[in-house]
Amino acid sequence: MDLPCVQWQDHVAHKWSGLDPELKETFLSLHEIDDVFKCALSLANQQDLDAIQLISAGLSVKKDAEEAAKCREKGNSIFKTRDYKAAALHYSQGICFAPQSSEQLSLCYANRSAALYHLQQYQECLYDIDRALNTGYPAHLSHKLQDRHNLCLSHLPMSVKTKNDQLYHVSNDDKCSKGLTVSSSEAFRFCICPQVSVGCSKEKGCHLVALQSITAGEVILSERPFSWVLIPGVEKVKGKRGQGQDIQSEIVFGTEHKRCHWCLAETLCAVPCKGCSFSRYCSASCQQEAWEEHHLWECPLGAELAAMGVMVQLALRVTLKAGIENIHRARQTIRDEQKKSDQYNPYMTVFHLMQHTEHQSISLRFMCALTVATVYLKLSKAGPLPTSWKLSDKGGDTEWSSELWVVGSAVLRHMLQLRCNAQAVVTLQATGSENSRVQSMEEIRVATAMFPTLSLLNHSCRPNTSLVFSTGTVDDPGGSQESVGFNQRLLGEGQQGRGVTVTVRAARDIRAGEEILHCYGPNSNRMGTEERQRLLQEQYYFLCECEACTDQEEEIRESSRNESGLLCTKCKGALKVFTDLGFTCSLLSCGHQILSSDVNHKLQEYTVALEKAVALMEKENPALHLLKKISSQSGLLLRDTHPLQGELADATARAYASLGDWKNAATHLEQSAVAISSQYGKDSFELGQQLFKLVQLHFNGSVNGARGPTLSVIPKVRQILSLHCGPHCPELQELNAMEECFQGSTF
Repeated sequence: MDLPCVQWQDHVAHKWSGLDPELKETFLSLHEIDDVFKCALSLANQQDLDAIQLISAGLSVKKDAEEAAKCREKGNSIFKTRDYKAAALHYSQGICFAPQSSEQLSLCYANRSAALYHLQQYQECLYDIDRALNTGYPAHLSHKLQDRHNLCLSHLPMSVKTKNDQLYHVSNDDKCSKGLTVSSSEAFRFCICPQVSVGCSKEKGCHLVALQSITAGEVILSERPFSWVLIPGVEKVKGKRGQGQDIQSEIVFGTEHKRCHWCLAETLCAVPCKGCSFSRYCSASCQQEAWEEHHLWECPLGAELAAMGVMVQLALRVTLKAGIENIHRARQTIRDEQKKSDQYNPYMTVFHLMQHTEHQSISLRFMCALTVATVYLKLSKAGPLPTSWKLSDKGGDTEWSSELWVVGSAVLRHMLQLRCNAQAVVTLQATGSENSRVQSMEEIRVATAMFPTLSLLNHSCRPNTSLVFSTGTVDDPGGSQESVGFNQRLLGEGQQGRGVTVTVRAARDIRAGEEILHCYGPNSNRMGTEERQRLLQEQYYFLCECEACTDQEEEIRESSRNESGLLCTKCKGALKVFTDLGFTCSLLSCGHQILSSDVNHKLQEYTVALEKAVALMEKENPALHLLKKISSQSGLLLRDTHPLQGELADATARAYASLGDWKNAATHLEQSAVAISSQYGKDSFELGQQLFKLVQLHFNGSVNGARGPTLSVIPKVRQILSLHCGPHCPELQELNAMEECFQGSTF
């Protein structure tokens, strides 16, 4: 849960400790969300407003011409090193800082156009040239832009040249202008495939059930979130155990610099918000949609909202999108009435999600309540309400009134819901140098979202579904012929979808009558039963009794397998957990014991050395000597299936690939695949990605007779990626191209 910054949490804790005992008792006795919010609103005051303003002072998002100039100078320095992508990002940062009337705005646009030209993004370069000229670019320098304009046209097809001559003033809006035109209610209505229905019971609540059998790989659900918030920085989902802070401090540009804050598409050509230096978009159309839905409210709050955390921001966005009429309608209805309605309203599903208020700690409840109350006060001082938010037709007054406390109550409701119902939007991101011959991929969290239908899926530690997220412009989120009908209704015939989309596929064959389940995090492939149940109880407040947790055979398998992935340093037998303090050899004839502290020290030592080797590889140093040294040491303690051994083998494969030694690179990548298969499963998406890299390696080495190994791996990769991503994903298209290349070649 993305809570407010530590300083605000401390402020709230101090306020709670200073409350009169009677006020504390009053707050403790409240169970209804309305009453909790009203109480918090009565306690919130100017001191809280002053505190959040002071806390957020270091997170200023105001326009600043001097900062824009500094960003442009950094971009110029990096441009000279020919790192044009990084230069473009620095220029984009300058564009976001530059006031609309500042000369820096035109200078940054002009400089970014130069970087884009060198990146061969000629159309985007033309857009930036136009922007520079329209924002006051110095006349005595304009000949440079005209020369660059002519060079761009020389690289573009004639049809595009004609279009640019006729519509030279048009910005890059067309990248997103072909987006979804069907209403949001229709988009949500048709997101479930026909073989699935919504069921309800006292034990399971609302959930999804298969009406007919569903084949593995078939699309079950394709849905856009009701609301979402981009997460600043880079948050790694897997790997690097405990080293996140050190790595993050080295990152110059985070998610907020590289992605559109509306559709989450990656972009080097950010279109800035006109009011703040933080929000940016891939096009003016995305900028406008974000402004109308939520940013016109958020922009005045600026850094203060950022200091209050992602969860309150997402809760606020859900409420703002819903609007006052939907809020009142949701408060007056129940879920059963919603199902009878002819017009599906996704907000009704969101509003009635469980908050689990009775399970959440008093400190968390008070922090959420006071945070929302403070945001409510900030909004009430920021300006009048939109006309559409009037509570009645009497008069034209759109000022905040005492009746609008229901807005604050709705924000609090959604903030409390998000602990159990927020969904992390994850995507794969390449690590290492872009010039590397083999890219390593890692999963990062780019946003937190609220999906109305996805939230109905219950948990299983052994799920029967697989989730894939897409961002930006999506041609076919379903990607399956079996479900083409409902996906056409979802997107509109022949149209593209824009924004965030989740696609849920069957990870195995599902029988009629079987519940559709997905994993909330703890998975039986990676955790023991007790640990899974503990984590789920702490986060989601239920004791998991899924198939994996109640299967006695699974318990036997767990007890018999070597979950630690460690070797006895005395006899090379498997180590198993003995007590909280250490491990013991599984061979009775040995019985050697090792302290957990000693194991952790060794693991940390290997991790630091591996990160050093990877850092050297970033600087185009193969680092093979260091990697071999780490491997010889780690092999004394770690089995081949240990995750760290998998990471080490992957790094070694990249090192050999950088030298063009495809055979050794493939050998080590196969070793890495063994560890990934053990950790995630033999049909896991993670294994599919690793085997896809293996195919690329074999293909690169095919001139040396690796045609056979390439063709032998392709079927397994195709089976896994089709299962999780559908038959039209980019990786499968690349596999098809490799096969066609082999078919047209002779050896």
